[in-house]
Amino acid sequence: MPLNGIRVIDLSRALAGPYCTALLADMGAEVIKIETTSGGDSSRAWPPFQGDHSLYFDSTNRNKKSISVDLYSEEGRDLLDRLLADADALVENFKPGTMEKMGLGPDRLREINPRLVVSSITGYGAAGPWKDRAGLDQVIQAASGLTSVTGKNAEETYRVGIPLVDIATGMAAAFALVSALYSRLNGNGAARVSTSLFETALGLSAFQGQTALSLNRAPVPQGNNHPTIAPYGAYATATENIVVAVGTEAQWKVFCSILDRPELFNDPRFGTSRDRAINRDELNECILEVLVERPASEWIETINAVGIPCGPVLDYLKAVNSEQAQALKLIAETQRADGSRLRLLRGPISVDNEPTPVRQAPPALGEHSREILDSMGLSAEQIDLLVIEGIVREPKALSQSGVAAR
Repeated sequence: MPLNGIRVIDLSRALAGPYCTALLADMGAEVIKIETTSGGDSSRAWPPFQGDHSLYFDSTNRNKKSISVDLYSEEGRDLLDRLLADADALVENFKPGTMEKMGLGPDRLREINPRLVVSSITGYGAAGPWKDRAGLDQVIQAASGLTSVTGKNAEETYRVGIPLVDIATGMAAAFALVSALYSRLNGNGAARVSTSLFETALGLSAFQGQTALSLNRAPVPQGNNHPTIAPYGAYATATENIVVAVGTEAQWKVFCSILDRPELFNDPRFGTSRDRAINRDELNECILEVLVERPASEWIETINAVGIPCGPVLDYLKAVNSEQAQALKLIAETQRADGSRLRLLRGPISVDNEPTPVRQAPPALGEHSREILDSMGLSAEQIDLLVIEGIVREPKALSQSGVAAR
């Protein structure tokens, strides 16, 4: 895998940071997740649950190792320093200033490991009047403008149904970290890279944000219609809804033909893409009159056959079990440390046409504590003492020496 041999220390929790490190782990990096002894990553306590396992946690922590350490203790901080000294990168998503309070400011990190690449994720960035605020996905969706363009209309807006800002921020952080590693490989020295939920959310605005900047106008929601292109959106059929995306003039002409409504192509109300967007409501009425005469399955086949994007509106249960998901091997079968089975979505990347594998289930809290400490040269007796003193935690069922884990 491309990142084989790269060791990443993961101090992040919740979603943006763990999504970043999951992508790195997918690509072969050894990701060591440092968790507290008092419960670990906060998302371990978040629903939904399968038995005692948080599926929220499971969704972004595949292919990682977990060591549970009391970072408030001198011994625990020493263990972290030793792990950082042998690492290539560190990912953290604390509020600005937290790393300094932990004694891990930039100067100290350079002292521990001059080669270390540091990737920091915050809510609002390292400057400005909001920098010390805690940032969570839905709060940032609202503050960044994303919520203002999502929903039925300007009076009824919604959050996006997935934690999109967290996920996109994790992707941005992973890209930044790999870029810094590449820079180091080229002899440009180590680097500190950072992003924030707010910066990423505004970066996602694309033409909506550009509209506000250039035209001094706040875009408004368009429901299931594309904000600027028509016809492009969700349409009813004789059965289920479908989404049709007519993006070019050539596609518009062909679309009128398969609808058997050639007069639409010559209608001055719909002559250009701008005209069609302005007169979207009238256009959609004309299209719906035809689409409701045939079932969704027929329209999907007919419209795709002429090269116009068209697809069904599926819920997640249907999507993850679709033939396409199966063909792409998107679902992995894996087993947790306690023996329970878990179907898990793999990462979204393939290498040389091979999907990135799920090599390991999401770890139990402290599942790899003993393995990691052993690799650092600690003896079994030293590890046992750390467990007894509560400096290190490992799952009781996995304790190889019989020492009771807290």
